[in-house]
Amino acid sequence: MRTIEWDEMSWLNEPPAVEIDGEELVVTTGRNTDFWHKTAYGFVHDDGHLLGAPLPAEGAMEVTFRADFEAQFDQAGLMLHAAPDLWLKTGVELSDGELYASVVATAGMSDWSVSPLPEHARGHALTFRVSRKGDGITVRYRVAEEPRWRLLRVAYFPPDVEVVAGPMTCSPTRAGLSVRFGPVLVGPPDAHLHEG
Repeated sequence: MRTIEWDEMSWLNEPPAVEIDGEELVVTTGRNTDFWHKTAYGFVHDDGHLLGAPLPAEGAMEVTFRADFEAQFDQAGLMLHAAPDLWLKTGVELSDGELYASVVATAGMSDWSVSPLPEHARGHALTFRVSRKGDGITVRYRVAEEPRWRLLRVAYFPPDVEVVAGPMTCSPTRAGLSVRFGPVLVGPPDAHLHEG
């Protein structure tokens, strides 16, 4: 894996405040920002904040971050974006007072899957990893420096489209979520879907 420098990446919807603090990037969200496409809620949002770089059809990316999630739907993590109606985001989201590991996959319409974060994850940095190989994206995450990756989702994604990927954050019900992102790593895709 290699580190992508912050100046190698570019913004989709630049946030109101961005600061580089040593190796970390501190991002503060704008008001009522999100990525979502129609399903269940009926609205379309493509105004969340994504700092992206190209991710090849056979490649993986890891994003580490921490934040104080306080308001409904506060979220941060990692996103792959090909078009306003073709993308995938994953990370932590606060929903109805609970923190979840979350994935939204969008191909025309959004879907949303969640898994409760382990209790010991609160207050720790989390790393989310997407591995793009063939027609699938494998999403994994781990808490702090845990050696074991937790499999979160396998999602379909067209293999022949260009994407940008990188740190993502949104705050659909407020402004001012502050997220601290660590260095972004890229490298080869996972060799296997399952261990062993």
